[in-house]
Amino acid sequence: MTRTIVITGSSSGIGLAAAEHLATLGYDVVLVGRDEKRLAAAVERVTAAGQGREPAWFRADFERLADVRQLAERLLTAYPKIDALANNAGALVPRRRITEDGFEATIQGNHLAPFLLSTLLRERLRGGRIVTTASDAHRGARVGPESFTGPAGRYLGFPVYGSSKAANVLFASEAARRWPDITSVSFHPGVVRSNFGGGPLLKLAFRFTPWLRSAAAAGADLAHLITAPELVDGAYYYRGKPARASGNATDPALAARLWDASEVAVGMDAR
Repeated sequence: MTRTIVITGSSSGIGLAAAEHLATLGYDVVLVGRDEKRLAAAVERVTAAGQGREPAWFRADFERLADVRQLAERLLTAYPKIDALANNAGALVPRRRITEDGFEATIQGNHLAPFLLSTLLRERLRGGRIVTTASDAHRGARVGPESFTGPAGRYLGFPVYGSSKAANVLFASEAARRWPDITSVSFHPGVVRSNFGGGPLLKLAFRFTPWLRSAAAAGADLAHLITAPELVDGAYYYRGKPARASGNATDPALAARLWDASEVAVGMDAR
């Protein structure tokens, strides 16, 4: 029986590399991305990797929670069972921007949107797993579960990004506690050479710096966590093995508060 794998942020970088790897193994890969042109190009590459088997694809902008809800509805309609969800979409916004939903764009795109998608797909994921792409940028970051609008003072993109990645680690561990029938982990892909970045200069640095890790290597790590027979539920992984997360991202009380605040923020607290 073919297993269905949904990968967000799969039109380029780590997500696309993981999708190609999984397609070569015969998995039913579902691509999710924001840009239709890049998605179309990704579909061609994954089709080639899968020896002609074309993947399904869906467009969604995670800076719009309405898009996330529509994506979930379409996935629920299309798939009676989802074996794995890779929460891989992510961004670093260089200047403070508030979305139409009223949240800071980095926090929404990296944490609130995947939190909402995971919650909406929860029933389809029973017996499966959720793998969330976090980062060592979470180390030392401050997480404020009562506010998702970003800092009130001077805005610095990287610290806010770090906070969103700490939220990813906390989400993964709390999902493991609240949803024992779903395996949930997060992982650090390394500093990856890709299109990632908050502005033109940072994008160039991430794309061309030669000593950064390749997207193929990081994508293979993501594919491994999706397919490995057993994982340590709730753990933070690096290069296929459990690693020590920073103390701020291992506090179960903080994880629970963040979860409850996230439910309220995305309107899921009454479910």
